[in-house]
Amino acid sequence: MFASVLSAAILGMDVHPIQVEADVSDGLPTFTMVGFPSAQVKEAQDRVRTALKNNGIALPPKRITVNFAPADIKKEGAGFDLPLAAAVLAASDILKSEQLDRVMMAGEISLNGEIHAISGILPIIIRAREEKCRFCVVPYENLREATLIPDMKVIGVRNLQEMIRYVQSPDSYRKEVGKTIESPGKEKLDFSDIRGQESLKRAVEIAVSGFHNLLMIGPPGAGKTMVARRIPGIMPALTFDEGLELTKIYSIAGLLSRGDPLIRERPFRSPHHTCSAQALAGGGRNPRPGEITLAHRGVLFLDEMPEFSRRSLEILRQPLEDKVIRISRVYGTYDFPADFMLCAAMNPCPCGHYPDMNRCRCTPAQVMQYLGRISQPLLDRLDLCAEVSPVDFEGLSSGRIGESTDTIRERVTKVQELQRERYKNEGIQFNGELSGAQIEKYCKMEKDARQLLKMAFQNMPFSARAYHRILKVARTIADMEATESIHRHHIAEALSYRAFDKKYWN
Repeated sequence: MFASVLSAAILGMDVHPIQVEADVSDGLPTFTMVGFPSAQVKEAQDRVRTALKNNGIALPPKRITVNFAPADIKKEGAGFDLPLAAAVLAASDILKSEQLDRVMMAGEISLNGEIHAISGILPIIIRAREEKCRFCVVPYENLREATLIPDMKVIGVRNLQEMIRYVQSPDSYRKEVGKTIESPGKEKLDFSDIRGQESLKRAVEIAVSGFHNLLMIGPPGAGKTMVARRIPGIMPALTFDEGLELTKIYSIAGLLSRGDPLIRERPFRSPHHTCSAQALAGGGRNPRPGEITLAHRGVLFLDEMPEFSRRSLEILRQPLEDKVIRISRVYGTYDFPADFMLCAAMNPCPCGHYPDMNRCRCTPAQVMQYLGRISQPLLDRLDLCAEVSPVDFEGLSSGRIGESTDTIRERVTKVQELQRERYKNEGIQFNGELSGAQIEKYCKMEKDARQLLKMAFQNMPFSARAYHRILKVARTIADMEATESIHRHHIAEALSYRAFDKKYWN
């Protein structure tokens, strides 16, 4: 007898529907699996057979053949256990095959018949809705995540007996999702805790307002990391659609909280400098999101940037331009979203005190070698380079409280709303995303501003990319002052954030 049920395979960020087909026919008792299953999926036959036996369900001593269609997609993971069990039960006439029509399932089965959570449930539910499924059957532990999609019926099951009961009578299911268990609140980091560093806070506000990339360079202990960790706080709150998009990414990566799976805050990813290129970009045999994708809609902070491997840093060049990272494998090319703000911090030399010759003990060759770890093409992709000076005793002990995170966020939100309204027909949201043609259209300069920029290019070795970056930053500074055209002082401030990298690298 033949039966089938729908499941799904996740490849990169794409979800492919998989038809799990089972046939029970006369012949020698065997259990054969075809359709490009991985070793993990092949193990499911032993888990399913043992789980059914331990629940008092005896499979007939016949030839059992299971096919995963389409056969050109490799099937990986333990999520095929549940649909495999359902298809075999229907083919054995324990369930009716029509009861599995337009039903999607995913879940892992233990040897005693309990059904355990898997990663990637949310994108599977979204795909089930697109496939017009009647309902989905998922592990009970994944139910909170699955019910984030309100217009799709989802049944959470704890064991095989519940699965059989609710497939036979789906109308008898009553959702039992309890109270949301919010994860322990993180310590609220506020900009008012930072003493001094007004110029650095100004650079950060400009960077966040236009979604520009930022490099902070200065001696150790000046407050670079302290400022970076407060950047997500001045970003506008996530919309529900953005939160759902991030939840989908973190679901595939297996990083969601069981109690409160919806991502509510902008991500702040700070990988250690020993992070490999694969961990940063994502990948693996079945590619999964890396740190770049996990920072989508948020901040990717690279502390001690020159300590990262050259290969890891150069990987950043493509996603910084395209806002997407492409990973090519034998079985295909996978696209992962990568619309993040890069914030990097570094010392100017190995000891950290260059160019203070009274404290710096590095030779010129050591300084050049250290700074040379960051390539010029990557530097060109950083819109702002802010110099961080040590805070003196008076600044630390004055007790003067600076602006709060809430105050800065209000200003940033107004500037970003202005940009969203301006670019609503352009397919972008922020000044940092402007293309060359859009820069010509929206970055109109006054005559004296154009003259100043011309003088700067005659005296400093800027590239064409740097020219565009300067105009984008100047556009943001003008938006912060609510002026339509770019004035001379806007260009002057934007140029000042490109001068520091010339100071050190030249």
